[in-house]
Amino acid sequence: MAKKNTSSGQVRIISGQWRSRKLPIHDLEGLRPTTDRVRETLFNWLANDIRGARVLDCYAGSGALGLEALSRYANFATMIELQKNAANQLKQNLATLQCQNAEVVNADSLQMLAKGTATGFDIVFIDPPFHKDLAGKTVELLMTHQWLNNDALIYVETESTLASFQVPATWIALKEKQAGQVCYRLYQYQADIAAKSATE
Repeated sequence: MAKKNTSSGQVRIISGQWRSRKLPIHDLEGLRPTTDRVRETLFNWLANDIRGARVLDCYAGSGALGLEALSRYANFATMIELQKNAANQLKQNLATLQCQNAEVVNADSLQMLAKGTATGFDIVFIDPPFHKDLAGKTVELLMTHQWLNNDALIYVETESTLASFQVPATWIALKEKQAGQVCYRLYQYQADIAAKSATE
């Protein structure tokens, strides 16, 4: 699995209002923070879209993606994390940063997504634990229960050996790269594709 390239037990915010801040994280089994290198690439991709966006981090873990988005002036972030210790650490880190435009939900992501949402999201991070067949199920629930605003950007990070990952026809592939054992992709959801297909 990919290893973080900063000291163990910390996550470093790369840019934005909290640039270079280092925050503690729990060293828990399966916790695999997105590396600085990959995060830098991802947020270069998102540079023109992150400010003012509503962000959903489906597998928050260390909070590396959600916190980076908030540092770069995302409007609001919902971070879902199953492990209680990790969720509590995320809440503490938000308090340390005096960040009030985020929520941490200590829950199973698939169960949470199955409940639906009253307000959609503009940017969604899907970075689940590897080798548990979660990415495809997450995509399905996001679509079924209308979590995505039109033109939403979706980031998906999976193990590079995953051969069967598929996305809906309404997801347009924008970017794809590989770093070691990690494959990461950026898509854009375009609801009008489905509408156009229905009328043809």
